[in-house]
Amino acid sequence: MTKRILVFILKLTAFGLLLLTLFIGSVYLGLFGHIYSNKELKDFRNHSASLVLSDNGSIIGRFFSENRTNIKLDQLPDGLIEALVATEDARYFEHEGVDSRSLLRVLVKSIILQQKNAGGGSTITQQLAKNMFGRQNLGWFSMPVNKTKEIILAGRIEELYSKEEILALYLNTVPFGENVFGIEAAARRYFNKSAAKLKTEESAVLIGMLKANTYYNPRLYPDHSIIRRNVVLEQMEKYGYLDETETDSLKSLPLELDYANLESEGPANYFLVHIRREAQEILEALNKDRDEPLDLNKSGLIIETSLSLELQTYALNAINNHLSTMQTRLDRQYSSGQSKKNLAALVDREIENNNLKDREQEMRPREIFTWEGFRNDSISLRDSIAHSLRSLQAGFIALDPNDGEIKAWVGGNDFRTQPYDQVFAQRQTASAFKPILYASALEQGAMPCMYLDNDPIVLTDFEGWQPQNYDHSSGGKYSIAGALSRSMNIPTVNLFFRQDFEELSEIWTALGYSQELEYEPAVALGTTSASLFEMSRAYAAFANGGMAVEPRMIRRIRTADGKVLYQDKNMKEPRRILSASTSELMSAMLQKAIREGTGGSMSGTYGVQLPLAGKTGTSQDYADSWFLAYSPKLVLAARVGAPYPSIHFNSGSNGSGSALALPIVAKTLQGVQRSNGLKKRFFPPFPELPEAYAYAMACDDYLDDSEIERILESVFSSDVTTFEKASKKAKRKARKKEKKGFFNRLFKRKKN
Repeated sequence: MTKRILVFILKLTAFGLLLLTLFIGSVYLGLFGHIYSNKELKDFRNHSASLVLSDNGSIIGRFFSENRTNIKLDQLPDGLIEALVATEDARYFEHEGVDSRSLLRVLVKSIILQQKNAGGGSTITQQLAKNMFGRQNLGWFSMPVNKTKEIILAGRIEELYSKEEILALYLNTVPFGENVFGIEAAARRYFNKSAAKLKTEESAVLIGMLKANTYYNPRLYPDHSIIRRNVVLEQMEKYGYLDETETDSLKSLPLELDYANLESEGPANYFLVHIRREAQEILEALNKDRDEPLDLNKSGLIIETSLSLELQTYALNAINNHLSTMQTRLDRQYSSGQSKKNLAALVDREIENNNLKDREQEMRPREIFTWEGFRNDSISLRDSIAHSLRSLQAGFIALDPNDGEIKAWVGGNDFRTQPYDQVFAQRQTASAFKPILYASALEQGAMPCMYLDNDPIVLTDFEGWQPQNYDHSSGGKYSIAGALSRSMNIPTVNLFFRQDFEELSEIWTALGYSQELEYEPAVALGTTSASLFEMSRAYAAFANGGMAVEPRMIRRIRTADGKVLYQDKNMKEPRRILSASTSELMSAMLQKAIREGTGGSMSGTYGVQLPLAGKTGTSQDYADSWFLAYSPKLVLAARVGAPYPSIHFNSGSNGSGSALALPIVAKTLQGVQRSNGLKKRFFPPFPELPEAYAYAMACDDYLDDSEIERILESVFSSDVTTFEKASKKAKRKARKKEKKGFFNRLFKRKKN
C-alpha cells in the first residue's frame, strides 16, 4: 500500500514537473505573448521627458507622456543604492536574477500557508523586467505567466548588464506616483534637487515609496512616509550599511520636503505653452529628414530657452507682493455701496448667460485662489463667480529689444486655474499709445521743443467731444516733450490733427499691431486695443534705434548626450520702422517721463535708479492700467485689470497706471538693482543724443499764453475745433490742408 502511494506521488510529481516544464517552455516560446530577445533588451530605452531650461541651465519645465528623466550610474549616491538593496533585495549581489530562497518562501508562506505579510519573492532584476515591459492581463493565468516571463527576462538581463547597470535601469523605470517615473524626476518633485544630491534620509523616503507610492506619498501622508522611511533605515542598519547611532540620528529627523511640481506650479508655465508649440514645429521640420522621428514627450530632449529665471522670479514676486495688497483694496470697494450692486448685476448676467440659475446657491467645497495660496472653502456658485470677476489679473513680459529674446513672461496669476494668457489679452492702450503718436509726429518733422495748444476744445464734428487733461487743467502751451512726459491729453489731440493720419496708421501697422486704427480723435488717447506682446515689441523699436524685432524663445534643442539638433541663428535681415533720430528723441522724451513725469515714482517712491525710459497708461474708468519701461537692452511691460472692464477701481489713487501697473515693474527692478549680473547685463546708460540734437530738448515744458503768443503768434493760428463732417475722402483733404498750414510753417517737414 505504501509502495503504491509512493509510486502515485512520484508519478504525480513527474506529471506536475512535465506540466511545469511544458508551461515554462510555452511561455519561453512566446505562446502566451512575446518574450523580449537579448537584442530588444539591449536596445531598451525608457521614454524620457524633454527638459526645458532657462538661460542659466535651470529646469523650468518638462514635456512628457511619462514624467521621467533618466540618470546615469555615476550620479546615483551610495546611500540611495544601499537603501534600495537593503529594502528590496538584500541578496541582490549574490543571485543571478532570481533568488531561490525568496521563491521558496513565497511558495510556502504566501501560497501554501496564505500568509499575506510573508513578503514578495521578486528580485530587483525581476521588478525591472516588470517595469520595462509591464504585465499582461490573461485572467486566471496572469500571475503564473507574468511571473514566469519576469524570471526568464531577469536571467537575460543579468547576462547583458552588470549589477550596477541594472540598478541604474531599475531606478530610472520605477514609478513614484503623481505620474512621476524614475528617481531623478522623483527627487526633483519631492525634494527639488537632483538625485545625485539626495541625503540618506531623503533616499530612504523615496525608496520607502516603492512599497505603495500613494500610501507612502510624503506630501499626502507625511506620517505614513516617516514610518516607512524609518523601516528603510532599520533595514540599512540590519544589513550593515548604517550603524545604530547613525540610524537613531536619521530616524529622529523631521520630514523636510521641498515639493516642486513644475507641471502645475512652475515658474514659467504660461511661457512653456509657447515653447511647446514652437518646439513641436521645429521637430516636425527635423523629422522630415529622420528615419527615427523625435517625440517631444518621449525623446528626452534638452530645450534651451532665452528666459532669465532670475528676472522671472523677481517679476513673480513683484506681482504677488503688489497685487495681494491691491486685491484687498478692490475687495473692500466691492463689498458695499454702488460697486457691490454693479458686481451683483454682472454676476446675474453671467449666471443667466450660462444657464446657471438653478445652481447659483449650490454650496459645495471649492478651491479658491488667493495671493497667500489656495484655500478650500464651501461657498455658493454665485459667490465663486463674484470672486472670479473681481480678481485682478496681471500680465508681464520682458524682452531684449536688440535680438527679441524673451527674458520674462508672466501670463496670469495661476496657470492651472486661470490658463488664459494675459500677455495676449487685447485691451485699450490708453496713454501707453501716445508714444506711437508722438513718434509719428517726429517722423513727419516735429521736434521735442515745438509747442502744442492746451486751451479747451470742443470737437463739434465728433459729437461735441471735449478732451480733458487728467488733472483737468487747461490753458497755455506745452512742448511736445513736456506734453508726452506729463501725458497731457488736450495737446495730444491737437497733435493728432496736425499730422498725416495715413502715416500714423502705417507706422502703427509696421510696429506689429493687429488692430486697425480708425480716424477718430479719441484714438490719440488710446482707445484702440492692443496686447502686452504687441506693446513690448513696439517699444523695442524706441530702444534699439528704430528696428523691427521678432520675439524669440528657443535658443537650442539638443539630445540628452549633447548632440545639437537645432540652433537659432537669428539670421533675419533687420527691418527699419523708425528713423534712428526718431528713436533717439523718443528715448530722450520717455526718459524725461520717468524722471519728471508720470513715471516719477519709479525713483521717488521705489528707489529705482537704473537708466530707464517709459510711459504709463490708464484706460477709461481705470479699467486697465499699463506701464512700459525700457533700457537700451531690455523692455519691460506690465498691464493689470479685472476680467471685465466694468470691474475696476473708482479712483486714480488705486487704479491709474502709476498706482497699479508701474509698481510691478518697479518692484521687479528693485530685485534687478540688487543683482550686479542683471544690472550690468541689461541696464547700460542710454547713449548721448547726437550733436545735431544736443539742444533739441532745451526748452520749458510749459509756457503761458502771454509768453507763447508773443513768440509764436503767427504760428498757432489754425483752428482745429471744427472739422467738416464728410466722407473719408473729404476728411483726408481737410487733414492735408491742415498739414500744409501747420507742418510747412512749424514742423518744416523733413525727408527720412
